[in-house]
Amino acid sequence: MSMITATAWVPRGYPAQSPLRHQLDEEEYDRISKLAKLQLDDAKDDLQHADADESEDPDGGVAVSNTNGETPALTNDKDNLEDYKLDDYDDEPERDVDAEVQGGASIFGNIKGLAYHENNDDDPYITMNGDANADLSDEDEREELEILPTDNMILAARVEDEVAHLECYVYEDDADNMYVHHDVMLPATPLCIEWLDMPVGKPEAGPESRGNFMAVGTMDPDIELWDLDTVDSMYPNAIFGAGRDPSSSASGKKKKKKSRKPRDDYHVDAVLSLAANKQHRNLLASASADKTVKLWDLNTESCAKSYHYHSDKVCSLAWHPEESTAMLSGGYDQLVIAGDMRAPDSGTRRWHVDSDVEKVAWDPHDPNYFYVSTESGILHYFDARQASTATKTASPVWRLQAHDSSLTSFSLNSSVKGYFATGSDDKTVKLWNAQNSSNASKGPALITSREIDVGKVFSVNFAPDEVVAYRLAVAGSKGSLKVWDTSTNKAVRAALENQLLAGVNGASGNLKERIIGIEEGMDDEETDDSSEEEDEDGEANSDEPTGESNKENHEDEDSEVMSE
Repeated sequence: MSMITATAWVPRGYPAQSPLRHQLDEEEYDRISKLAKLQLDDAKDDLQHADADESEDPDGGVAVSNTNGETPALTNDKDNLEDYKLDDYDDEPERDVDAEVQGGASIFGNIKGLAYHENNDDDPYITMNGDANADLSDEDEREELEILPTDNMILAARVEDEVAHLECYVYEDDADNMYVHHDVMLPATPLCIEWLDMPVGKPEAGPESRGNFMAVGTMDPDIELWDLDTVDSMYPNAIFGAGRDPSSSASGKKKKKKSRKPRDDYHVDAVLSLAANKQHRNLLASASADKTVKLWDLNTESCAKSYHYHSDKVCSLAWHPEESTAMLSGGYDQLVIAGDMRAPDSGTRRWHVDSDVEKVAWDPHDPNYFYVSTESGILHYFDARQASTATKTASPVWRLQAHDSSLTSFSLNSSVKGYFATGSDDKTVKLWNAQNSSNASKGPALITSREIDVGKVFSVNFAPDEVVAYRLAVAGSKGSLKVWDTSTNKAVRAALENQLLAGVNGASGNLKERIIGIEEGMDDEETDDSSEEEDEDGEANSDEPTGESNKENHEDEDSEVMSE
């Protein structure tokens, strides 16, 4: 089984052009040893607890009975064992060394005829310069790891055969190519990832320094932060949670694992969402199944504040794009809450939705509004200035029945106003146009719906750079990651013809629809051939609606806008 649970883009120019391989020094070795010992102690405790839960049979086994209910006696047939000559198993057969040497049968029988040179330069059979060969190998490795300024990096949290890891893809848009650059092993199933431009765990870095880091939330309560410019790292640069202190005893960690009572200094249950503050780069917010939201300081690597806004699991967070201390959170209590992180006791604004929240996000083009997706497949669009009160429940500007099943993910295009994508358990990705969504009489119009062949869709993400603004990363239950160039879709071009950005490939004329991906178990040549065939089939068999039929498809399909 293989699946990708979350994805994230890294903007162009942030990855190091020549990433470095991890070098293990004494200090790092000591830190890793302490962390490994802590994990080993935990494993031993787990084994002891498992043994204690088993049957208290003094022999440590279970008696096997025959059909009559009697326990058969175990016999030891000596005669049968003697046939195998186990007593002589380790004895080497006697050899006649003199005969072997005389007959030339020894592997080293002609050793006297070999010539030995103290210096390789004197050996006429060694013609390659070792130092030059090493330099050539280093150059090849640097070229292999090189990331160009025109490349994008895409991060994918993958689970494959119960092994969790973070894959770092390099996406070359001009070459229609994508490949795995390197990966990072994770301790548990990843649930959320967040890219950071702030160096973490590097005291020598100044406050204005740029970095290329990734925060990962998993089924474990800890948050791991990794340097993406370092290849073959064994352990994260920092850990936020109880597991960050290697000196803590195993018994203390065991107590933390068993207890689900919320704490103020770290999470005690799975981390479901992460959000980096773009204005205060040292702040990272996390949401957990322990019903709390926590604010972490990347400089001190500690929890600065804990918030208890929700009565159930908190699954999504979003910082306000302009008010740097305003945070939006959504949970399984069917509530969306906006609060000021500086003054948590000053009151909050609340909005009720129809079912469990899946994701919340502010409108990047009008920060007075925000989007909320729910488990029932409905997308809500709220006015943040009109919150619920004790006597009145705030209604959304519009509600969209985007999918029949859970609306697991959606992405708002930061370069094209009103253009967004939704993904669902129904295996479809839908593209929408909501240019007039602030008008209650008009909701989003469906542009097109398509299956990208990634299984159940768990993540959709538009690229952050304007030059590749129409590229949509899609991943799901099949474990494959694909990048869909939505600007090559006929329906998108018809619906957004007035908003197509400068530099969009093939601004006029017929285009082949581009979907770039890596199929499981295929080499690069097979992948390229498959992509070309898929593009041709996609154009020949395309049944997307044109711009003229958007309204008809919008009314006829399951999608429905419900204005309030």
